[in-house]
Amino acid sequence: MKRGSLCVAGVTAALILASAPSSFAGGPIDKGTTDADSDAGLTNNKLYAAVSYDTTKNGSGSSVGPVSVTGSSWAPPACWLAPSWTSKQFAKQVESDYKQVTTDPNQPEYARHATYDFRQNYKDGEYKNYNLDKQDEGMWWGAVENPNAPILERTACNTTLPFWVKNGETPHVKNAITPEILAGLAYEQIKVPSTKVSLAPDDTTKVNLRTWAWLDKAEFKPVSVTASITAPGLNLQATTVAKPVSLKLQPGTGDAETYPASGECAINDDGSIGEPYANGKADETPPCGIRYLRSSGDATFPLKATITWQITWTGTGGAGGDLPDGTFGNEQDVKVQEIQTVNR
Repeated sequence: MKRGSLCVAGVTAALILASAPSSFAGGPIDKGTTDADSDAGLTNNKLYAAVSYDTTKNGSGSSVGPVSVTGSSWAPPACWLAPSWTSKQFAKQVESDYKQVTTDPNQPEYARHATYDFRQNYKDGEYKNYNLDKQDEGMWWGAVENPNAPILERTACNTTLPFWVKNGETPHVKNAITPEILAGLAYEQIKVPSTKVSLAPDDTTKVNLRTWAWLDKAEFKPVSVTASITAPGLNLQATTVAKPVSLKLQPGTGDAETYPASGECAINDDGSIGEPYANGKADETPPCGIRYLRSSGDATFPLKATITWQITWTGTGGAGGDLPDGTFGNEQDVKVQEIQTVNR
């Protein structure tokens, strides 16, 4: 195997991965504590491989929720490779797992052999004694799964066994952590407010009456999340920003017209959407609104108001770009009555 690209295949890889602990085979990184005195105060591997999030500029409150990706099959990364262990941590973990498997009488023989081979590769094979003599020169990288991704996708990194990277170097392997991967993970953490539009008439309207709809500028503003990862020789971050760009109205019945006809109300320059109703505008066409063509009877129509959020990101080294738009919305009940006339 070549250093820096430890993708293995065939029966040997299957055996090694089957017997290797989850911390080496695409599962969660080891959460065990280490000897703080001998490891520069580090007490948890999570300090290295885990991604940290700054959500101080994210949406907040009881009504917020995640955006849904629209018009694309894109999804946040399911797994990635990142610096996970110092040499001392890695040696301690491998030796512990080796002892556990080889002393367990319930383990099958193939698992014992595979675990032995795994250990030997790092102790006296391609690597020598877990690179303990290079403790301060680099890190062991391993697979990290995104717990929010589908399980079959989370295992995409499992065929990459732990490998050594010198501090400050970028490994040329698929799924190595990058600002773009961090941007996707930040996207997953974005929270935006729910959408309850103001209506005139409010809640109860009349058949064939133009109903005005709007959102005040104070209700919707850009939100952002910054994702980062820090390890010796590695400091990456990316900030993902969600900006509201339009409101889509879905009346809840086919017997209705929307204004504009597409149902997409653009955001105004001041950040508001639509225009509040004012006296004297009853005969005007609203820039954003609905006209119901039949009564809802004793029930209501579920008006769905969905905001489209434009997603962009910037990251370490001037990286950046666009990510797929996201949407988030909710329904509100609208009662539509027939206009009552009096015959004399």
